[in-house]
Amino acid sequence: MIVLVLAQFFCVSLWFAANAVIADLVATYAIQTSVGWITSMVQLGFIAGTLVFALLGITDRYSPSKVFFISSILGAAFNAALLITRDQVVLIYAARFLTGFFLAGIYPTGMKIAADHFEKEISKALGYLLGALVLGSAFPLLLRSGFLHLDWRMAVMMTSVLALLGGTMVLLMIPDGPYRKASTGFNPSVVFSIFKNIPLRKSVFGYFGHMWELYAFWAFVPTAVWYVVNHFNPGASSNQVMGLSFIIISVGSIACIIGGYTALKIGNAKVARFALISSGLCCLLSPWILEINSQLVFMFLFFWGMTVIMDSPQFSSLVSKYAPVENRGAALTIVNCIGFSITIFSIQLLDFLSGVVEVRWMFLFLMPGPLLGVLALRGLKKED
Repeated sequence: MIVLVLAQFFCVSLWFAANAVIADLVATYAIQTSVGWITSMVQLGFIAGTLVFALLGITDRYSPSKVFFISSILGAAFNAALLITRDQVVLIYAARFLTGFFLAGIYPTGMKIAADHFEKEISKALGYLLGALVLGSAFPLLLRSGFLHLDWRMAVMMTSVLALLGGTMVLLMIPDGPYRKASTGFNPSVVFSIFKNIPLRKSVFGYFGHMWELYAFWAFVPTAVWYVVNHFNPGASSNQVMGLSFIIISVGSIACIIGGYTALKIGNAKVARFALISSGLCCLLSPWILEINSQLVFMFLFFWGMTVIMDSPQFSSLVSKYAPVENRGAALTIVNCIGFSITIFSIQLLDFLSGVVEVRWMFLFLMPGPLLGVLALRGLKKED
């Protein structure tokens, strides 16, 4: 399991690599773009990738380890392409789109590999795996923080090299799991089964509510930190902002692991409800708490960083549990596809709001996601 966790951490560092260096891209190439558009390009690529992977049944028909490896090579290559795009915004967007496309062969495939190896303790396994996703997503911010402060080109190259290493580790060290059941091809009925199977449908709609909040929050954590830091300490450096942003996002990895163990005792749905309610309250209270003294604000943001992701492994576990075994990979991929489509709208909404309202009011608009997620989970069995 440790190999898969490390590989996931290395590979998903590609996700926010451009976000961490966006100020340098704008300054070096004299281009006009925003966090919202840079992030949305990756999300759009991921959506397209999940559609292709699902329609072709790639993760169910072929060895997941090989799919993970090939995707990591291509994802790393297109991530490194940021270094040669120069001032062509279209090429930068294309590089991020294609990076996202091949992340579709990494993130859902990693969950498929975990499900194939740890059927009985899937909650714990996915807790560690999603913890790796959180750390990997935040890692580029650490590279640009005051702790390391690498040159932006070196930061981009390091994330690509790590992705290559992660893919190679999976190929060489993780065979196909004992619970894997190969499929002969994509079965369109998988799409309909998601909405016909009542427990699966409740789990999926809960996940959709969670996704409305998650990536928009992550994408704009540096914006929130910049607002708070400069509100209480005008003139703070970008290194400080990146360092605090890394901590706020990365503490979610601890919550994923704790949630995974807790779910073994009380069930996935209860852990997911707690996380949704907690992060929803954070959305609701954010306009006022972001104005309070800095120590309380950062305690609040750390708590939010934990609860915003704690439910993610729980939803993956529920989907894995209720999806048809022979099409589990396709089901996970389809659900991811729809979930990440939702993130486009919330990211673009916050990108728009960042220019028309004070930063502290932006995150209030994420509250409908957790609220609808809690409502969707009503009626799931106590043991779920």
